[in-house]
Amino acid sequence: MWKPTNQPTAPGRPTEPERTPISAPSAPAVTETAVSSSAPRPVSASTADQATIGKSLVIKGEVTGSESLYIDGRVEGSINLAGNRVTVGRNGVVAANINAREIVVLGKVRGNLTASDRVDIRSDGSLTGDVVAARISIEDGAFFKGGIDIRKAGQQPGQKPNGEDKPGTTAQAEVAAARA
Repeated sequence: MWKPTNQPTAPGRPTEPERTPISAPSAPAVTETAVSSSAPRPVSASTADQATIGKSLVIKGEVTGSESLYIDGRVEGSINLAGNRVTVGRNGVVAANINAREIVVLGKVRGNLTASDRVDIRSDGSLTGDVVAARISIEDGAFFKGGIDIRKAGQQPGQKPNGEDKPGTTAQAEVAAARA
């Protein structure tokens, strides 16, 4: 049986809660706060609000949330982090549609990407799927197979820019011409 260590050993004596002086705990807390606030921050302040899926993790299903995500493992299903960044690391393998503010591809992605701001496919990255974004960047050496739909911020998915009658945008026509 567990026995508290701060209890008196006399059986008939009533227990009294331990009293602590009011001034003693507050002094160290102030010192610790001052020290921690003056300490140097990590290289990227945004990493504090970033979740990580490690190399050995496998996620099957829907990933949603309100923080940025770094994927170095495997994800199958869908990823919806509308106001945040999704980064697929060098070891990451994603078979999912991704919806985020910003998407960075360093690993392998099979699925459609929808970004309210930008999509970056880095030199070691591989994307098979369509991209809908305001901006896109594809580095030399990256693999991309799919279509591109450039949308201005706030533009609705079915809305054509400036009353355009043709399906797709200039970017899609250029990608199609480059494939030929």
